[in-house]
Amino acid sequence: MLLSLVLVYLVFSIAIGLYAAKKVHSASDYITAGRSLPMPMVMAMVFATWFGAETVLGISATFLDEGFRGLISDPLGAALCLVLFGLVFALPLYRLKLMTLGDFFHIRYNKRTELVLSLCIVLSYLGWVSAQVTALGLVFNVLSEGSISMTQGMLIGTAVVLLYTLFGGMWSVAVTTCVQMVVIVIGLFLVTSTASDMAGGMTEVISRAAAEGKFEWLPALDLVDILGWMAALFTLALGSIPQQDVFQRVNTSKNETVAVWATTLGGIAYFLFAAVPLYLAYSASLIDPSQTAELMAQDSQLVLPTFVATHMPFWLQAVFFGALLSVIMSTASSTLLAPSVTFTENVLKNFVPNMDDAQLLKSTRITVFVMTLLVLANATMSSGDIHAMVENAYRITLAGVFVPLTAGLFWRKASNLGATLSMSLGLGGWIFMEVFFSDVSFEPQLVGLLLSFIGMVSGSVLAPNPDAANRHGLAARHL
Repeated sequence: MLLSLVLVYLVFSIAIGLYAAKKVHSASDYITAGRSLPMPMVMAMVFATWFGAETVLGISATFLDEGFRGLISDPLGAALCLVLFGLVFALPLYRLKLMTLGDFFHIRYNKRTELVLSLCIVLSYLGWVSAQVTALGLVFNVLSEGSISMTQGMLIGTAVVLLYTLFGGMWSVAVTTCVQMVVIVIGLFLVTSTASDMAGGMTEVISRAAAEGKFEWLPALDLVDILGWMAALFTLALGSIPQQDVFQRVNTSKNETVAVWATTLGGIAYFLFAAVPLYLAYSASLIDPSQTAELMAQDSQLVLPTFVATHMPFWLQAVFFGALLSVIMSTASSTLLAPSVTFTENVLKNFVPNMDDAQLLKSTRITVFVMTLLVLANATMSSGDIHAMVENAYRITLAGVFVPLTAGLFWRKASNLGATLSMSLGLGGWIFMEVFFSDVSFEPQLVGLLLSFIGMVSGSVLAPNPDAANRHGLAARHL
């Protein structure tokens, strides 16, 4: 019965997404929703950028195992990324009226930089979207009590997301996300309130968590520990800034005020609401410690869905799993669209020039389909650790993309050679450390970030662009 209700909800989501697809008449409509969305819709999409499977299943499981110390990357780093993007990056990027971040690298540097960095952005999404696909498989496996395998669940859930994303693009993402966010907020609050009462109330839950040291989050006064803490924070706080999905949401805004404040407030809302699944997971560990211990040994990501399926009344089970699917689908749809748009606009168009609007729209839809197949393949071959998938996704953009974007926006002297050395040294240094020094006590992407900065400065000083002070009018107008 519960599985049937969930399937009905999936059909409802498809119907909403396909209805929104009627607004798509051009590539611009498909990619940016015509830059016409109001504050509530953009804020909901920004919130949904991060509030996905990672938040409900991934970090809640990590919190039970490691406490706040395991959550420096997410939610702290993830929320900081959105706030920084809103306050620092949103306005100059919004004013440029570009389709993708790859377009910025093209007009600020050159086609080679555009191509390499766009490919880095596309590759970084494999892990992120795979985490959502893995979660879809996990939910269907739990709902069916094992009769639907993880792989079968991945196929079902991904097919639903693909269907409305393929036809409606950003319009379908925007409309379905707004509906799904209502389900998420109401659903999680209802389930958490009931679990809190079962665990003895909020005071009891928080005091028990504090007594176990779950709220300790600062690093020890040890260089290695501090470097590890910084790497976890920077990987998402900075590494996820040069991402198409965040930029795409900013770009859908109807004006500059919405672009800046919907992003900033969405980040703050994410950080605050991310505490809800943490509280719910710890409540579950108090209510049924033996079940929690058994699941932690098997797969800690099963703690929440199994707890709800075994301890909540039927109507709350329906609410929770509806909310959980909303969380995953809203994130999966947007993160599936972002790399597809980047590949079509900034990679494919370099090999198929003179592509008109209709061809761009068709090519983007084909890329969405192909990207879905790649994500499914990656998800089925991965370890299944949702939190690890998300953390690993942004190492490549931290090491190779963050510095060229930031320098290109805010440093007039940033040059083509600087960008080339930045991405070469950053990516090369990170990969070298991963391959030959994977057992070091700090994260290799920190080395990549440092080398990327050195490459940008040295290359720009040695070989400045002849028109660096006013390249394509960017410096004079926006820097």
